[in-house]
Amino acid sequence: MHVPVLLKQTIEYLQIRENENFIDCTLSEGGHAKEILKRNKPKGKVLGIELDKEVFEKIKRENIERLTVVNDNYKNLKEIVKENEFNNVSGILFDLGMSSYHVDESERGFSFKKNEPLLMNYSGSGPTAREIVNQYPLKDLERIIKEYGEEKFARKIALKIIEERPMENTFQLIEAIKRAVPSYYRQGKIHFATRTFQALRIETNQELENLKQALPQAMEILEKGGRLVAISFQSLEDRIIKNFFKENKVELLTKKPVLPDEEEIRFNPRARSAKLRAVKKL
Repeated sequence: MHVPVLLKQTIEYLQIRENENFIDCTLSEGGHAKEILKRNKPKGKVLGIELDKEVFEKIKRENIERLTVVNDNYKNLKEIVKENEFNNVSGILFDLGMSSYHVDESERGFSFKKNEPLLMNYSGSGPTAREIVNQYPLKDLERIIKEYGEEKFARKIALKIIEERPMENTFQLIEAIKRAVPSYYRQGKIHFATRTFQALRIETNQELENLKQALPQAMEILEKGGRLVAISFQSLEDRIIKNFFKENKVELLTKKPVLPDEEEIRFNPRARSAKLRAVKKL
């Protein structure tokens, strides 16, 4: 089941009023969007963007009143808004990272706990993690694991992956990582494959580049006084958001990132790394 992260705080910072329009750039199963729709009635609308075709079809079948659902990448935000004639936008939300569906149901290799094909693509089509693992030269493989995974054993892992090619599934990759890192590293709090999996997922989906493209579009689309809320789950995304806010004429609503409390983490452990930042357009 999908549980929207930092829901109460998101609603608070969006400051939703009757008849206002909002954009949810990462719709997923609609947790945040449905809460917004409860508060912006009777005429307020939400434009929801969902990259994954299967998730898009699922939420579309719900036929939710005042929700426009679009199957696209949020990097095309301005074009999506234009095509749907969605104007007078009071707030925009980015809830980044994987949804529960991708980890639990998609069978695309997002989790290192299950043996699945090395796909890791949100859209279900296009480039795959398998192509990266089996085709990237050492220099590029080491670079993405180091930069996107912030992995200190990036070179050793890249060398071992190349040595053990070809790889088709997650367990083959995990075994290669296991053999590449020291034994003490395999017993840490964070699973030893976490950073490499993150790096491959980011590269497969071009997550950081998409975010860099989307944020300026979001700021342009927002009405004066409109609010932008972004929830990130790893330091690279958070850094992009933080720097973007610093570089633009905005009122910072969160001097420090808002974190989930202990109760939310107990209820939804996947929320533990979430960070929320919010601004108001001047």
